Amino acid sequence: MKQFEEYINAEKGISLDEVEKLDELGKGNYGTVYKVRHTKRRIPRFGPGLSGFKPPSVPGLPTAESDKSDGPVDAKSSSALGMVMAMKEIRLELDEAKLSTIIKELIILHECASPYIIDFYGAFFQESAVYICLEYMDGGSIDKLYSGGIPENILRKITYCTIMGLKELKEKHNIIHRDVKPTNILVNTRGQVKICDFGVSGNLVASIAKTNIGCQSYMAPERISGGQFMQAGSSDGTYSVQSDVWSLGLTIIECAMGKYPYPPEVSSTIFSQLSAIVEGDPPSLPDHGYSDSARAFVFACLNKTPKLRPSYQALLGFDWIKTLTKPEVIPEDDEEENENEASADAVAGVADHLDLSHSTTEDAEVAAWVNDALERKASGDYEADKKPALHAAPLDAVNSPMASPQIGK
Repeated sequence: MKQFEEYINAEKGISLDEVEKLDELGKGNYGTVYKVRHTKRRIPRFGPGLSGFKPPSVPGLPTAESDKSDGPVDAKSSSALGMVMAMKEIRLELDEAKLSTIIKELIILHECASPYIIDFYGAFFQESAVYICLEYMDGGSIDKLYSGGIPENILRKITYCTIMGLKELKEKHNIIHRDVKPTNILVNTRGQVKICDFGVSGNLVASIAKTNIGCQSYMAPERISGGQFMQAGSSDGTYSVQSDVWSLGLTIIECAMGKYPYPPEVSSTIFSQLSAIVEGDPPSLPDHGYSDSARAFVFACLNKTPKLRPSYQALLGFDWIKTLTKPEVIPEDDEEENENEASADAVAGVADHLDLSHSTTEDAEVAAWVNDALERKASGDYEADKKPALHAAPLDAVNSPMASPQIGK
């Protein structure tokens, strides 16, 4: 613990005067997310923070230079320019106990490196705020792109990546996400899908922030009724993987519909939303455009009896998803060539073929959908839902250091 705290505060870490604010990406329940550029001329390594590692080249790595144009990223310029990141500012009044909690949370973030989980670059504390620097996903969260509904095959792939991220969190780190919803599923223009704000950071915020009743629109019925509208990050025995599976089912329907699935007459207030979740029938996919296998998948996720909901492994076995999990069949003619290429890579050295861009998770179909959705937004051919889930709560009344005129200049 002490070593990691020293790492956070070390010269090789990040501080607020080392970032240039490029844009405001959005406001969450308890803070603001900024697009920033780290002004130190080095590349953060993926997963374990900003220290130390410098790969010789990282094709496709987003930098300030590449972010200004639609052309391909030049690997040489990537290694020379500051990394473009998403920086989450969480405004808190910190005491020693809360600081200790944050350090524990960051240790977990430090250890999570996966193609299905957002990369963590580093963190620092300054002026009653904690800043968490994360991978910048240029497509944003899927709730900003799903107007009119997401086509089934795109949604199927998004669901698969989400399950893989959730499964890895649980199996490798014993973490339950606790806050699965469209705003916590991010995409980029290369067709990657990654989850963010999982249990550690969500638990951190919900346990410290003063107001969080609005985080519960995706909460499973047993969490609501058993906890009397509990905090999203609170911990008790009623929370399990099955609770996240419910949230996943609700998320899939919202993405298919392009709006929060419970109708306006039952979602005018957070309490009416929660009552509808506990007492009403679960929603279902739209009548048209989705297959029976998709309906069976969502129906299983939204079983109101928690123990009857599938595990992550079982979800991967559903007809709707399992074709995505089959290993790629390599023709015999290509097998020898692939073996030769692999041998050449091994000779070249580990660093030369280290896949920091997670290219194996890039999907051309998802990339095309993301780019099309972004173009529609830019052209104004996009209408955001006027009645989203009521999961936005007021921020803590603590002034933001990012508001300083010295920041972002």
